[in-house]
Parts: sequence; C-alpha cells; structure tokens
Amino acid sequence: MSDENALEIQDEELELLKEEDALDIIQDTLGEFLQSASVDAVYGTPIQDGDTLIIPAAEVLTVMGFGVGSGRGTGYSKETDSEEEQSDEVSEGSGSGGGGGGRVLARPAAVIISTPEGVRVEPVVDVTKLGLAALTAAGFMVGMLLRMMNPRNALKDI
Repeated sequence: MSDENALEIQDEELELLKEEDALDIIQDTLGEFLQSASVDAVYGTPIQDGDTLIIPAAEVLTVMGFGVGSGRGTGYSKETDSEEEQSDEVSEGSGSGGGGGGRVLARPAAVIISTPEGVRVEPVVDVTKLGLAALTAAGFMVGMLLRMMNPRNALKDI
C-alpha cells in the first residue's frame, strides 16, 4: 500500500467536526450569553403593592472567549536498523482543536420605587463588602505605618 492510499484511508476514517456544525455551536453559545444580558436579566418582575410599584434592578457582567487551532505536518526520517539496511519512513501528523468558556456575574444593584408621589431609586448596599473593604484598607495602613516606623527602613544620615 502506498503512502497516498494510507493517507486517503486515514482521512476517510477520521470523524471531523464540519465547519457549519462548529459555527452553529458558537452561535448557540453566543445566543445563550446574550440572553443572560437581556433586559429581563437586568430588570426583575415588577411587584405591585397598592399604589406602589417596585422594580428590582441588577448589574450583569458577561465575559466569554473562544479559540480554535489546527495543524498538519509531513516529514521524512531515515532510520538505520543496521549498517547494511536503511529504510525511509514517512512521519505524518494532523490535528485540530477548539475551546471556549465564559462567565456570567450578576448582583442586585437597585430597587426602583414608583408611588403617586414620584419615582425614586434606592441603591442596594452590601454592608459585608463595605466592612471587608474597610478592614482591608485599615490593615494596609497599619502595615505601612509599622514599616515606616521601623528604624531599619529609615534613611541613613547623610
């Protein structure tokens, strides 16, 4: 069997993802990500309580990425089994691949309140995050103060 026949048989045996199928997968995934950033994801179902209408609002962040790759190679190498016998072998290669990923982050941002007196927006404040930020800043300031007061770090007399 010649090398060309071997390549044809290998190509027939491989099940590769067709280009149209790959594009369909990417379009479906992209559609799902775009759906996560729709108005329905940002503004919740309005709640009616008497004359008051409450609409929850969220902050939505969608991040995604895709990548594809391909490769092919052909080369010849000489292998020597013994000094008298030399054979040429064809080394071949191929490959392809792809991948992608993403993340959707959402958090409550505000509540829109509509009453007969008017409309107002009340922000949603996460007290735990504010407390952690304050503790982190205080720790950083104390650490820098202690470092500046250390005599080993002081400037030497000129």
